[in-house]
Amino acid sequence: MKKNFFTDFNFKIISLMIMTVLIFTISTGAAEYEIGISQFVEHPALDSAREGFIDALAEEDFVEGKNIEITLQNAQADMATAQSIAQRFKQQRPDLVLAITTQSAQTAVNVIKDIPILITAVTDPVVAGLVDSMEKPGGNVTGTTDMNPVAKQLDLVKQFIPNVKDIGILYNPGEVNSVVQVEIAKEKAEEMGVKLHEGTVTNSSEVSLAASALVDKVDAIYVPTDNIIVSALPAVLNITNPKKIPVFASENGQVKQGAVATLGIDYYMLGRQTGKMAARVLNGEKPADMSIEGAENPKLYLNKTACSNLGLEIPEEILEKADVIYE
Repeated sequence: MKKNFFTDFNFKIISLMIMTVLIFTISTGAAEYEIGISQFVEHPALDSAREGFIDALAEEDFVEGKNIEITLQNAQADMATAQSIAQRFKQQRPDLVLAITTQSAQTAVNVIKDIPILITAVTDPVVAGLVDSMEKPGGNVTGTTDMNPVAKQLDLVKQFIPNVKDIGILYNPGEVNSVVQVEIAKEKAEEMGVKLHEGTVTNSSEVSLAASALVDKVDAIYVPTDNIIVSALPAVLNITNPKKIPVFASENGQVKQGAVATLGIDYYMLGRQTGKMAARVLNGEKPADMSIEGAENPKLYLNKTACSNLGLEIPEEILEKADVIYE
């Protein structure tokens, strides 16, 4: 039987093309895993958590551009957009989804049932309806909580202002994470003999108005890890600074921006914890059996420049114990 020259030639060409594609794929390190990140809004704390997550994955040899592909989606503080992001990831079926904040986590968990979900910057995963328990999350969800030492943060206000009588608190009642912190703050304020004045918002455009309504009634303002308030913190400071009303924070990024102080967590390190957990999931562990982890080692952050501008004396004990000082 005669060989068909053209058939033989075509076979060789096709084989060469397949080999070229394989060599290119190996040399460029095509992604083996796809990760979707749903972030509710941009602000320093959440951005730091995301960066820590990616850095920790890289340390575990899951490197963007080498063997993982990351798709970042930001809801810009809009719940409808967060829901659309969750639906998109459900259709695209990445190997793992990272949900940053309670809102992003709730939308992801409601929609995605068969893809591992890692959560971070979520204050109370149980109250938010994300997991069965902190020890045994169940389902397809695990991750980290950013529950803050709210009571100790309010103690800082007392240390700076021993005669404090009125403290304002700004938050969005639509954020479950914020409501949890406000309830803790109410209990602590009663214990301190201090009146807690609530200023509530539903979107960032209301932040300045809420701060203005509080500023003449209080000796200080406390900002929990509320995503709307934190993302609009400069607007709060624009109202409080001229009135010499100190703002006490719940995390490092707020102090760096101009709040007075906090005993808070490092969101970059929280993101790293989450990234290490994600690597375990990619290596085969089941989220259902991995306990929700809390932030490790809160640190005392102090902004000396903010104190100076406000004419606020810094207690010697705070100066001595501060882990990070911004000047």
